[in-house]
Amino acid sequence: MAWIVLVISGLLETVWAVALDRSAGFTRLVPSVVFAVTLVASMAGLAYALREIPVGTGYAVWVGIGAVGTALVGMLALHESASLPRIVCLLLVVAGVVGLKVFH
Repeated sequence: MAWIVLVISGLLETVWAVALDRSAGFTRLVPSVVFAVTLVASMAGLAYALREIPVGTGYAVWVGIGAVGTALVGMLALHESASLPRIVCLLLVVAGVVGLKVFH
């Protein structure tokens, strides 16, 4: 259960990162509220998962999921560069996250 919560929390990190960008420095209400709610939920999920998963592994997986998710949203929805080197680097992050889970 801790791993499922950790993955969901990592996905929520993607949501709050994109909402933070869309809030325009907290000048737009809806993205600011989405940011705050998903930030708290993401942190709460991370805290829950860390009761069973070591902090080094849990935090690295959480950050990896959030970073890859945010980069993918940027490339697919926000028209950021989707160059081959960027995609390869994201695949390396995914490989690291999977490795941390496998060797946990």
